[in-house]
Amino acid sequence: MPDKHENHEEHENHEEHAHHDHQDHHRHMIEDFKKRFIVAVIVTIPILLLSPMIQAWFNFELAFPGDTALLLILSTFIYFYGGWPFLTGLIDEIKQRTPGMMTLIALAISVAYIYSVATVFGLPGDDFFWELATLIAIMLLGHYIEMKSVLSASKALDELAKLMPDEAHLIKDGEIVDVPVEKLKEGDRIQIKVGEKVPADGVVADGESHVNESMLTGESKPVPKKKDDKLIGGSINGDGSLEMTIKSTGEDSYLSKVINMVQEAQAAKSKTQNLADRAAKYLTFIAITVGTITLFTWLAIAGDITFAVARMATVMVITCPHALGLATPLVVSHSTALSAQNGLLIRNRTAFENAGNTTTVVFDKTGTLTEGVFKVNFIKSFSDDHDEDSVLKLAATLEKNSEHPIAAGIMNAAEEKEIKTTDIKDFKAIKGKGVQGTIDGKKMMMASPKYLNSQNIEIPKLDTSELSTNVFLLIDGELIGAIGLGDKIRESSKDTIRELQNRGIECLMMTGDNEKTAKKVADALGLDGYYAEVLPEDKQDLIKKLQKEGRYIAMTGDGVNDAPALAQAELGIAIGSGTDVAAETADIILVNSDPADVLALLKFGKATFRKMVQNLIWATGYNVVAIPLAAGVLYGIGILIQPAVGAILMSLSTVIVAINAKLLKVN
Repeated sequence: MPDKHENHEEHENHEEHAHHDHQDHHRHMIEDFKKRFIVAVIVTIPILLLSPMIQAWFNFELAFPGDTALLLILSTFIYFYGGWPFLTGLIDEIKQRTPGMMTLIALAISVAYIYSVATVFGLPGDDFFWELATLIAIMLLGHYIEMKSVLSASKALDELAKLMPDEAHLIKDGEIVDVPVEKLKEGDRIQIKVGEKVPADGVVADGESHVNESMLTGESKPVPKKKDDKLIGGSINGDGSLEMTIKSTGEDSYLSKVINMVQEAQAAKSKTQNLADRAAKYLTFIAITVGTITLFTWLAIAGDITFAVARMATVMVITCPHALGLATPLVVSHSTALSAQNGLLIRNRTAFENAGNTTTVVFDKTGTLTEGVFKVNFIKSFSDDHDEDSVLKLAATLEKNSEHPIAAGIMNAAEEKEIKTTDIKDFKAIKGKGVQGTIDGKKMMMASPKYLNSQNIEIPKLDTSELSTNVFLLIDGELIGAIGLGDKIRESSKDTIRELQNRGIECLMMTGDNEKTAKKVADALGLDGYYAEVLPEDKQDLIKKLQKEGRYIAMTGDGVNDAPALAQAELGIAIGSGTDVAAETADIILVNSDPADVLALLKFGKATFRKMVQNLIWATGYNVVAIPLAAGVLYGIGILIQPAVGAILMSLSTVIVAINAKLLKVN
C-alpha cells in the first residue's frame, strides 16, 4: 500500500502532467491556426485572380474554360478548411446557449459562401468569393495573433516554473549524492554550490553567501544569508557555498504557491471582466439584429440582394467582439504575472482593481511601519574609562545567557560590530530589574530605569527621538553607560506616508502599543491620526467604524493577528509575510516587508483598472463608429466598408488592445 508521501508525489505529478497537457493543447491550437492561415493565403491568391470584381478593379482579364468551377472548388475548400474552427465554434456556442464571436464569424462566412454558390448556379448578382477568402484568412490571422498574445502573457508563469533546478546535491551519510528535486523531502540536508539555484524552501544549516531573490520578490540587491536564515526555492546562490535543511517542497513550496495563486487570479473573473463578458454577449445580439435590419433595409431601398448581403456580412464581421473579449483577460494575465515578479501577490482581483478608490490606508505599527524587532538605537558612555564599544562588549557579556528580546538586540549589535564577549561568573537574571554577573572580578549589571530609580541613581537625559527602551550598565553600583533599543521605524515608511498623502490618501495607524510610543511613531512619520492600545479583537470594529464614516479602507497588517481587520477592509494587504504566502484573509500579499510596496500596489492597481477601461472603451467605441459605416449609412457620400476591410479593422482593434495591455508596468 503506497504511503502518504507517495500519494502526494503522485498527485503532484498528475497536476504537472495536466498543466503540460493544457499548455501542449494550447500550442497545438496555435500551430493549427497558423497552418490554416498559410493554406488559406495560398488558396486566396488564385481566388482573387479569378474574381471578376478584382479583375475589373485592376483592369486585367483571366478567363478559361472551367474557371468558374475552379473558383467554386477553391472557395468551397477555403470555406470548410479555413472556416472549420469558426463553424465548430458556432456549434459549441449554440449548444452552450452563449452566442458570441464564433457565431458572428460563422454566420458572416456562411452568408457569403451560400450566396456566392447560389450565383454560380443561376441566382442574379455577382459572387463575392474573394471577400469570403480574404475574410477567412484575416480571421485566422487575427485568432492566431490573439492566441499568441494570451500565451505570451502567461510566459512569466512558465519562467517562474523554470526557476527550479532538476537536480539537488543531497548530503547522505556524509556523502553528496545527486538526486532529482522531486525526490527531496522535509528534513533533508543538501549542498548548494556557488551560482546554483536553490532547489526547495528551507533554512541555512551551514555557510554564508549572498542570494539573488529578485526573480521571486523583486528585491534588486542580493540578500546576505547566514545560519538559520530562510532560503526560497528558485533563488540563485551567489558567492559562497551553502548547506541547507529543507522545510517544504513541491506544492508546499513558496514558488508553487506563487504560481498557483497567479493562476487562480488569472482564472478568477473580476467585476470588470464580467462586465466585458456581458457586453460581448449583448454585442452579439446587436450584430445579428443590425445585420438583419441592414439586409432588409437595403433590399427595400436598392433591391440589390448582392449589395444587401454584403452589407449584412460586413456588419456581422465588424461587430465581432474579439477586442472586447480580450480587453480585460490580457490585462489580467499580464498584471498578475508582472505583480508576482515584483513581490505583489494578488488573491482578490476585484479588490486589486478597485485599489484606486482607496481614501484611507490604516497601518498596523509593529512589523509594518516599524521593523518588528529590537535593535540598538544608541550607545552612550558616561565614563572616561569605557568607550561605546567597551559598553557594548560588557553589555553583551552580561546578556549572552539571557533569552529576553533586549538581550537578542544587544547580541546582534555586538555581532554586527564583530565585538567578542568575555567570561562571566555568577550570572543572574532579576525579573523587572535586569541581569547581573561578575566580569574581571567586578560586579556588573544591566539594569532597567525602574531599578535605577529604586537605587536613587539619577538617570541622565537621553535622546529618545527613536522608539527606545533604555537599559543601563552599572559597575560596582556606578552608572557607566546606557544602551537604547527599540523597534526601529522602517526607512521607507516616512517617504511612503508622504507620497500617499500627496495623492490625497489619509494615513492612519492602529497599534496595541502604549499611547506614548504610538504618538512618537505618528509624529515621526507625520501620520494623519493614530489609535493606541487597540487589542487585536478590536481592530475589526475600528475598521467598521471608519467605513461607516464613508472611508474606503486599505488595511495593512502582518496577516496574522490582523486577520479580522484585513478581512473587513475593502482592500486587505498582508505585509511582512515574507515567504508565508498563506495569509488567507488578505486580498494582496506583499512578499517584501516594505511599506513602499503598499504605494506601488495602489498605483499598480489603479493603472491596471485604467488599462482595462481603456481597452473596454476602445473595443466598444470602435463598434459605435464601425457598425453604422458597415451598414452603409454614409453610402450616399461614397463611404463604404467592404467585408474584408471590416475584418482588417476588427483584427487591428484586437492587436491594439493586446499592445495596450502589454504597455502596463508596475511603476
